Amino acid sequence: MQVKHLLLIALLAITAACSSNKPEVDENLGETALYQQAQDDLNNGSYTNAVAKLKALESRYPFGRYAEQSQLELIYAYYKNAEPEASKSAADRFIRLHPQHANVDYAYYLKGLSSFDQDRGLLARFLPLDMTKRDPGAARDSFNEFAQLTSRYPNSRYAPDAKARMIYLRNLLAAYDIHVAHYYLQRQAYVAAANRGRYVVENFQETPAVGDGLAVMVEAYQRLELNDLADSSLEALKLNYPDHPSIKDGKFVPQEDEVDNRSWLAKATLGLIESDAPLPPGETRASQDVIRQYEDAAEQIPSELKPENQSAVEEEQREAEGNNSDRSWFSYMTFGIFD
Repeated sequence: MQVKHLLLIALLAITAACSSNKPEVDENLGETALYQQAQDDLNNGSYTNAVAKLKALESRYPFGRYAEQSQLELIYAYYKNAEPEASKSAADRFIRLHPQHANVDYAYYLKGLSSFDQDRGLLARFLPLDMTKRDPGAARDSFNEFAQLTSRYPNSRYAPDAKARMIYLRNLLAAYDIHVAHYYLQRQAYVAAANRGRYVVENFQETPAVGDGLAVMVEAYQRLELNDLADSSLEALKLNYPDHPSIKDGKFVPQEDEVDNRSWLAKATLGLIESDAPLPPGETRASQDVIRQYEDAAEQIPSELKPENQSAVEEEQREAEGNNSDRSWFSYMTFGIFD
């Protein structure tokens, strides 16, 4: 980060702290004068003062000639003052109180804009942040709010801009899901990765991420050795996205390297010394953890709650384990053939 960016952020933070005091509104102002001063503040970019005066206008003259207009402009003042939650709350209130208002579409539009800019805070303006890797909650809310506007008021003056923003948001949401799918691939959660890739293919058609979704499906299915699903996904990828980065010379190249879960000792000795014994067929580390938890819980059972023949059963188990431990190394090497 450049030093000037840090200085600018610090300066803005100090300015915000110094200006955090609530502005005072003259109690002797009439309705028209109060509304005119609020308009002057909006035009001058003094949005904190505008918010205070618009709220005072609404509370002092709830049935005045500027009541509805002040509620509508309060949404805008909150939005410009970087208070997205307050802006959306004011928009919801206006929509609830005035559903038939001639400018109610403007309230829907500002509500969508507030969510649209919610993730683009101070840091996002000066730092090269990848928006596709951030929490998509606000982006999803913005998409839904713009969708309400375009469906309810298709002829609104704000509909074209809302539709353009919806395209951007849809691409962003699809790219976010691809990042999540690669996260699953890196952690060998191949079923989850395949499901996330299929979700992108099925729900985000005509976005650039569809090809990436198919590539994720191919890679995940190959790791799972589901060859039929991997082949069909690869055919779709080659047919629709022949220039995808995962296809080189007509062959599929995985984007994520297979993780080596061996210990550092096993890697250093090229596998001659393994820190963990290989698992028996059909067992996993997870199943061993479950068995260990069961054994720990069994040991914690009070003696008075155990069966009467518990001591005899434990004695038989110890004898069986003792017999197994008496085998020689030659017996282990020959798998007991010469016992």
